[in-house]
Amino acid sequence: MPSIRLRLLRWLIGPILLLNLAGGALTYLLAWMPAQAAFDQSLSDAAGALGARLARDDGGRWRIDLPRQAEQVLRNDQTDAVFFAVRAGAGASAGALLAGDADVPAPPAAHVSGAVQGVSPAYDTVMRGEAVRAVALRPAPDGPVITVAKTLRKRGQVRAAIVRVLLLLEAAFTLASVGLIWFSVTNGLAPLNRMRADLNARAGDDLSPIRAERVPFELGPVVLAFNGLLDRVSDGARAQHDFLANVAHQLRTPLAGLKTQLEWLAQRHAEPDTAQSVRLMLSSTERMIRQTNQLLALARAEPSHFEKTRLEPVALASLVEEAVQHFVEQAALKHIDLGFDLAPTLVQGDRFLLRDLIDNLIDNAIRYTPAHGTVTVSCHPVAGGGMLAVEDSGPGIPPAKRDQVFSRYVRLDDKTHGSGLGLAIVRDIAQAHGATITLDAGADGRGARFEVRFPA
Repeated sequence: MPSIRLRLLRWLIGPILLLNLAGGALTYLLAWMPAQAAFDQSLSDAAGALGARLARDDGGRWRIDLPRQAEQVLRNDQTDAVFFAVRAGAGASAGALLAGDADVPAPPAAHVSGAVQGVSPAYDTVMRGEAVRAVALRPAPDGPVITVAKTLRKRGQVRAAIVRVLLLLEAAFTLASVGLIWFSVTNGLAPLNRMRADLNARAGDDLSPIRAERVPFELGPVVLAFNGLLDRVSDGARAQHDFLANVAHQLRTPLAGLKTQLEWLAQRHAEPDTAQSVRLMLSSTERMIRQTNQLLALARAEPSHFEKTRLEPVALASLVEEAVQHFVEQAALKHIDLGFDLAPTLVQGDRFLLRDLIDNLIDNAIRYTPAHGTVTVSCHPVAGGGMLAVEDSGPGIPPAKRDQVFSRYVRLDDKTHGSGLGLAIVRDIAQAHGATITLDAGADGRGARFEVRFPA
């Protein structure tokens, strides 16, 4: 579907241009017709001046008294050539030239009959290979016919001047009209652009309604409909979030019981085949428990459902020290040197969510660090807040893929077990706390280093 801007411009500029052309044509006629009438009137005046010099002699024949000086005055024109002819109009000598140019074309009969005791309307003809404009005058029914003709050079100059000025005016008016229409349309569509910018600036989880008082009256129904859609989407997301949290919470208890029973079974059956089956079931159960805990953590960490009122001062160093203790055995199994460098650091946060963030960062580092590697957890205050860092000596993450690791269900190493939710949970928890998380290479360009900076 074409844009509203193009439709408005097409329906506004098109008619304006047509009206402009029509106005230009009318202006041309209003300017040219009086000029044409003035030129024709000058021909009529010249014919009348010649007619005033006609008189009858004692024999009743028509004569014209036209001295040489008077003829020079009649023909005097710096631009156009002037021609005239006075011919007898009746009797045996009808058509005989009494004065003037013999090659002046005789006027049409209709113009001669219409020129009795008056000047005929001007008409166009050709003389000596050049277009001319002419009038005919017959002072009396039996009098001579006076024809005065003049070339169209001056008329052409005047017409060209009118057209030039008119084209300049029309071009200026057209550009001004198009510019005004463009400005008006752009200004009229500004509320749509602002609403689009506001929507583009929103986070993906921001489902708050659009403020109706900030949009024009015409966009009110659209905003109401869009807000209704946002409400339905928000209800659906909330229902999905609640379902996920409830399922994860309900699965924790039976899975913990299943793990306990499998551990009890493993202690009482030492047969190789049975022991192997129990170990596989126990491993699968532990993975299921971990993924269930991650789903529950993911539901708690959803930024759109996080309540800022839950934030309270938290001693980050104590929380890290408590979390590290739970990974000592896991690190020892891979002969990984798990150390920490902690300084008293106070941040505003939710204790349970921050524990999930720390657990996922440490667990991720231990999982991807090869045997006999190192993992170091540190925290210390920085200007305006606190900083938590987890650095490992693992294979590291290529710069091109560092943004992908924070997406859900993304695992860069298929050989390592996991759901691909750990770093997504870390990102959501950091966003909920207004913190920023960065990923870079570790010391000497080896491994990976995750840094979480908390605001004051």
